[in-house]
Amino acid sequence: MSSSGTPDDTRHERPRSQQRPDGDAAVTHAPAPHEPQRIRAVAIVPARLGSQRLPRKMLLAETGTPLVVHTVRNLVGCEALARVVVAVDDRELLDAVQAHGFEATLTSTSHQSGTDRVHEAARGLNETFDVVVNVQGDEPELHTPDLAQLVRAFVDARVDAATLCGRFADPEEAQHAHVVKVVRDAHGDALYFSRAAVPHRSIDATRSYARADAPPWDSIVRRHIGVYAFRPAALERFVRAPRGVLERLENLEQLRWLEAGHKMRVVDAERVPLGIDTRADYDAFVGRIKLTSPSATNPGLSAR
Repeated sequence: MSSSGTPDDTRHERPRSQQRPDGDAAVTHAPAPHEPQRIRAVAIVPARLGSQRLPRKMLLAETGTPLVVHTVRNLVGCEALARVVVAVDDRELLDAVQAHGFEATLTSTSHQSGTDRVHEAARGLNETFDVVVNVQGDEPELHTPDLAQLVRAFVDARVDAATLCGRFADPEEAQHAHVVKVVRDAHGDALYFSRAAVPHRSIDATRSYARADAPPWDSIVRRHIGVYAFRPAALERFVRAPRGVLERLENLEQLRWLEAGHKMRVVDAERVPLGIDTRADYDAFVGRIKLTSPSATNPGLSAR
């Protein structure tokens, strides 16, 4: 894929061709049974200029690069993606992304969620994809091998929607309502997402409800990582479904899918990315960039 985000790399796009011995035109063939199925995926990054906790965060550029561009630059390095598109709600954002050579499209300002914005952008694409991946614009440090694992989940034809989860560095973080938890069934599909610490853990060990043969709680509890992937038809069903009671109670959009009776595969991630919601989050990100690339925040260094 070129730096413009256009799909010029066809490694994941078309069946292989071979020349017939008699010199006739090349013919295509389906992958052999031992070959892994190739899933053609597009990442769409919903980005809006307005944000409550950190105003105009997508355009913060104390590293020398807007935050949303950091996110896109990371994604275009993921070989599981055939294309990356930023879906914006403001021309200033559009110009910022395109100025750095990446693809962006202007979407409605009336969308109630990032998924709605992704859906509009996906419908406007001039080509088809097997999977649409929704990556938030404030996730510049998403581990791209985890994203590739998410896309590979769709090799299973039963998977219409999928997301990521990871272990807690500190299990006590599970007590915080702003950190979303997920529990899964034996097949790896989500049973429930919650702001509550699920599964339940008794604070007082002398009054625990857990059975004697239960595994350690911190080996089971998982943190949800807010990256979603849908088959296009499933994305269409999602945005057309009415908002569920559980979605409104927990303010978690993904519960709409479960409450409607659908399955969502939850894939284990190797790393939990540090999303950027607050000024402190962004300052910490700038500090990490300085450590890895000092010239990024001090252009004078690169000229020496």
